[in-house]
Amino acid sequence: MLIALTETPALRLHPDDDVAVALIPLPAGRTLTVAGERVRLTTAIPAGHKLALRAVAVGQPVRRYGQLIGFATAPIAPGDHVHSQNLAVGSMTQVYEFGTDLRPVPAVVEPRTFSGYRRPTGRAGTRNTVAVIGTVNCSAHVVRRIAARAREELLPRFRNVTDIVAIAHKSGCATRAGSPELELLQRTLAGFARHPNVAGCVFVGLGCEVNQWESLLASQRERLAPLDVPPYLGIQETGGVAATITAGLRAVERLLPYADSFRREPVPLSELCLALQCGGSDGFSGITANPALGHAVDLLVAHGGTAVLSETPEIYGAEHLLTRRAVSRAVGEKLIRQIRWWEEYTAREGFEIDNNPAPGNKAGGLTTIFEKSLGAVAKGGSMPLAAVYDYAEPITAAGFTYMDTPGYDPVSATGQVAGGATIIAFTTGRGSCFGFKPAPSIKIASNSATYQRMRGDMDINAGRVLEGVSVEQVGREIFERLIAVASGEPSLSEAQGIGEEEFNPWILGATM
Repeated sequence: MLIALTETPALRLHPDDDVAVALIPLPAGRTLTVAGERVRLTTAIPAGHKLALRAVAVGQPVRRYGQLIGFATAPIAPGDHVHSQNLAVGSMTQVYEFGTDLRPVPAVVEPRTFSGYRRPTGRAGTRNTVAVIGTVNCSAHVVRRIAARAREELLPRFRNVTDIVAIAHKSGCATRAGSPELELLQRTLAGFARHPNVAGCVFVGLGCEVNQWESLLASQRERLAPLDVPPYLGIQETGGVAATITAGLRAVERLLPYADSFRREPVPLSELCLALQCGGSDGFSGITANPALGHAVDLLVAHGGTAVLSETPEIYGAEHLLTRRAVSRAVGEKLIRQIRWWEEYTAREGFEIDNNPAPGNKAGGLTTIFEKSLGAVAKGGSMPLAAVYDYAEPITAAGFTYMDTPGYDPVSATGQVAGGATIIAFTTGRGSCFGFKPAPSIKIASNSATYQRMRGDMDINAGRVLEGVSVEQVGREIFERLIAVASGEPSLSEAQGIGEEEFNPWILGATM
């Protein structure tokens, strides 16, 4: 797709659309011709916001991307600003089809590789990290102190180790032993302990928490101990905070020679697992950054790699596009079950799914969750949906996949990385500073203004699509940057040391 900004100050994305998107700020009274529709603006339209191309009566649907994004709550005239004052979600019943939009995965003539770390389990990582993991919030300070001191005192001696990371969190107690909530935390922690980017780990607990080390090991033994059992330190048993920090340093020191023995080597691109994220989206995200990332995903899947789309509340209203790509009815129906769970969950908690978009999304031109979701699913490209996973479930299928997570970026990315994602691509319109350890995160700006304003944080400027560069060209650049970062080039967030605070497991159920 090519857009000539000087010739097209507003863009209609599909012939059935009732609206166009302003590519630049447009003043009231300006007359435009957009896709053959001549309209005079009744009010100023900010960049990224929608203007009406035709009249829409109260209660009638409004379409963008050729899909329904809501219903008119007030009469809409041609040239009106279409936003929260006259558009809302309303009631919509989705019709689901399964596998009706399956496309063949194209064959690759020259397979690509990245420079990664081959693990004894056969998987390959993009980083070579040692992790210090807390079983409970009560050990968070100790975990952070062990990692900080180890980075300062030990890491310089081991040049092949990328980092020493603290995996601390706010959970691990005040819940019920054996509960689904505890199992969710345990499989998340196990996923980080045996992540392809982690060469070794040590667990640290308090001693009296619900998330007992023995329980964690028993429930996750298949995942935690395929080769050996990770070391564990209990603060109460070890002798307190200071004694445990000292013991933790010694435990990390024993792990480092083994971690240091790993070297980067050529690894088929089929072994790369990419997490797809978006945050601070705007009206341009579904036109530039998300479709460009989707093209990169198609390239990765063609090479046999894996991509993981998530954030279930942010595909709501667009899930029917994913079921049409499901490789089987069972895969599509699992996604629908997750959607139904979210409907029940939000209703039970007194929420509406349309509480999302956030204020920043709306300031950027996104009005309803349907509109936001339709742009967000573009990150997933066009390849078949091979599998659907629960939160932090191990990702085993190659190709385009889906994982059920909240829309909150840190919680969502934590689940994806626990599942095995080794690198993250993160699109943003308003500007996000997101980073994540131990999986590097690449930031893709949806517009040039954000890219220039936050130049030290944005790795790719997809806003160039609005200036005439094709989506495919930007997608190819994202693809090449992913390979470079997977091979060791630091992303901009990684270079700034961002990513240790973002570990945030999904906490469900009552806190006792």
